[in-house]
Amino acid sequence: MTPPAAQPANAPQDDLQWIATFLDAQAADLGAARNTLLAYGRDLKDVASWLGHKNRAFGSASRDDIEAYLIACDAEGLARATRARRLSAIKQIYRFAFDEGWRSDNPAIQIKGPGRQKALPKTLEVIEVDRLLDAARQSGRNLSDRLRNTCMMELLYATGMRVSELVGLPVAAARGDPRMLLVLGKGGKERMVPLSPPARDALAAWLTTRDTAEEAAVAKGAAPSRFLFPSRGKSGHLTRHRFYLLIKEFAVAGGLPPEAVSPHTLRHAFATHLLTNGADLRAIQALLGHADIATTEIYTHVLDAQLSELVLEHHPLARRDTGSDQPLQQDDDGPTE
Repeated sequence: MTPPAAQPANAPQDDLQWIATFLDAQAADLGAARNTLLAYGRDLKDVASWLGHKNRAFGSASRDDIEAYLIACDAEGLARATRARRLSAIKQIYRFAFDEGWRSDNPAIQIKGPGRQKALPKTLEVIEVDRLLDAARQSGRNLSDRLRNTCMMELLYATGMRVSELVGLPVAAARGDPRMLLVLGKGGKERMVPLSPPARDALAAWLTTRDTAEEAAVAKGAAPSRFLFPSRGKSGHLTRHRFYLLIKEFAVAGGLPPEAVSPHTLRHAFATHLLTNGADLRAIQALLGHADIATTEIYTHVLDAQLSELVLEHHPLARRDTGSDQPLQQDDDGPTE
């Protein structure tokens, strides 16, 4: 068993202090997104709790301790992606601790994780997207709700934005009938995304209604909102959770299974439909705001599946032209009818 390392005098003495200092640095130095910080915090608190029950802490844990924690996560039945994410958080905090001189070693540096399954993203056919957009146009308590719903769905499909980017859009970005929107993505990185004519029309219609309602609210003493989709909630804008529920409502109204539709599904549809129609993978990477082209390449698998299906359905060698539409059957001696 690897002995625990001695903790330098300058290291925080409490695991929660380790986590808090680490998260502060991630936010200040790397501009980590709030959701990323929340995920790191949850995972690292789970690690700290497990270590505490073993009379260990971040400052004294060994490689064997960390591997034992990962084995316990596996025994608990946690998904491979969850275990990989927790190991990533552990590696990040120990890399930070080593750089800060809190530890003279990095006990997690050589631990290999379970990896992540490369599941193909769930997407939608063009006709299914059309049904969602039609449902959004007709869903809402009043005209204002319907215009807002239409605008959000048109923008989401036209740009491939993440839902957090969509609901947090500042109204200033939408002024002046823009052909492109400036989007603030993960890590504070900005990118430009073009707007389709339907999205621009929906945006203009919503802005007129939004501004009228805003003027009436300000006249009554309310503070003006800086968001394109304002809300009276704590965030000041429509929340991700609220939009998640809305898109489920649109799915039901459009005759689609709600479990197959989410804001991220529409992002996948945006990328898949662009690729299917000949868009360059690097251009799609820039539009989606992916830091690594490898993240975008998963969409090529969707295209590969579509191309394979196309060949099987339409290539003359995939069928025997005998007046029958039955495909060839394979046996031990070769293809037969």
